[in-house]
Amino acid sequence: MKVTVFPSSIETSRGLILRLVEIMNNEPDRIFNIAVSGGSTPALMFDLWANEYMEITPWERMCIYWVDERCVPPDDSDSNYGMMRNLLLGMAPIPYENVFRIRGEVKPVKEAARYSELVKQQVPSKQGWPEFDIILLGAGDDGHTSSIFPGQEELLTSASVYVVSVNPRNGQKRIAMTGYPILNARHVIFLITGKGKADVVEEICKSGDVGPAAYVAHHAQNAELFMDEGAALYIGDRK
Repeated sequence: MKVTVFPSSIETSRGLILRLVEIMNNEPDRIFNIAVSGGSTPALMFDLWANEYMEITPWERMCIYWVDERCVPPDDSDSNYGMMRNLLLGMAPIPYENVFRIRGEVKPVKEAARYSELVKQQVPSKQGWPEFDIILLGAGDDGHTSSIFPGQEELLTSASVYVVSVNPRNGQKRIAMTGYPILNARHVIFLITGKGKADVVEEICKSGDVGPAAYVAHHAQNAELFMDEGAALYIGDRK
């Protein structure tokens, strides 16, 4: 697990964008299957990506999937797809057919099954599971990732690629990628910013497998943590 700390959330987002471009430029003949997460933290990254790094990004070699999605229509303010569409996808020259959204407006169990099959058909497999090239994750202040919340650790070893999860704080249903396909990815990169995440970052970096985010960070093949000084408050400068 590699940890990189930047002075601010803006610099953290910029560093992550440049890392993604670097990974793709290292394999110029490869189509990259990339799964992204939602929430407020990647919103800043998507905005910067659209405004500062449009020209250097190989959009035509990117296929975009989602790690998780709230069970709402795409125009709802809670939609992870809707947020990325508004901030980045609507401006980037990425082929329409390369964007595979989770249909949050469909019955959750039905959509989890449909999206699992879609991913299995589109993404090459390794050891019986889809092998994404890059999975971008966040971590909640409670230690959740990919809408797998503490107390739902059984989803880390689910036999399905995507399942329905429930946010214990508000009861909202979500579609979530499970543990095995996350751990199977070629690159797993966390973006974590803000002092409010300092406790969970300390758990990830210094504890055992306490919570879903820590479990993934410890067991993924190539895990990287991009964070700002606020999030890294209790672990020291690891850059």
